[in-house]
Amino acid sequence: MALQTCLTRKDGTPNTCKHYHSVEEVPQDIRKYYHQRYTLFSVYDDGILMTDDAWYGVTPEPVANKLAQHISDGAPISKAILIDCFAGVGGNTIAFARSSRWKRVYAIEKDEDAIICAKHNAKLYGVDHKISWFHGDCFQVVKNELAPLGQYSVVFASPPWGGPGYGTDAIFDLTTMQPYSLHEMLQSFRQVTQDIALFLPRTSDLRQLAEESHDSTKIPVIHYCVEGASKAMCVYFGLFSFGR
Repeated sequence: MALQTCLTRKDGTPNTCKHYHSVEEVPQDIRKYYHQRYTLFSVYDDGILMTDDAWYGVTPEPVANKLAQHISDGAPISKAILIDCFAGVGGNTIAFARSSRWKRVYAIEKDEDAIICAKHNAKLYGVDHKISWFHGDCFQVVKNELAPLGQYSVVFASPPWGGPGYGTDAIFDLTTMQPYSLHEMLQSFRQVTQDIALFLPRTSDLRQLAEESHDSTKIPVIHYCVEGASKAMCVYFGLFSFGR
């Protein structure tokens, strides 16, 4: 079967959005991720579209679902809007939209091809009508378009970690994370809301996270695992409360 690309589709979407049908079609450097495709998206065979770069960063569906549940359960009751600042091809956005907690999910992505894939994938899960999409820089979109919603919103961010090489660091330095440091992100998002969930490398420096706490308040940190191995951690700033 020939490789399906968006270029050959009637909607004219770009050829960087791809659905690989067999491992032979997949570039060598992402083949190990292709073998995990059903963990990434359980409905992969229905026509999930991804850019090649997205294979490195998309959150596995079981992790995305558990993360969405924790944010839904832990966020202040007054919050009714979820802002996903780095939507990518839609892994976390879809999980948030499948939750009954949020009146609206706002998804922001600056990679035009990735957001085209995300919109397509959300349709496959039947949640596209619950999501408003923004193509652009998340910091500008949050500041200029979504700031009035801040008091009702939780900001979720799964930022780029700098590529697959991040995993070689025994302790991941969040001050040098590229292209956005921990402080830069929090400084920007806190202008809109204090309730922020950051999805970060599992080896992130906990001391640096503690330094970003207001008034030395304890910050919940939860590791998310697949088959017993931690894949990442989520750090919950603001008024998140777990176990209530």
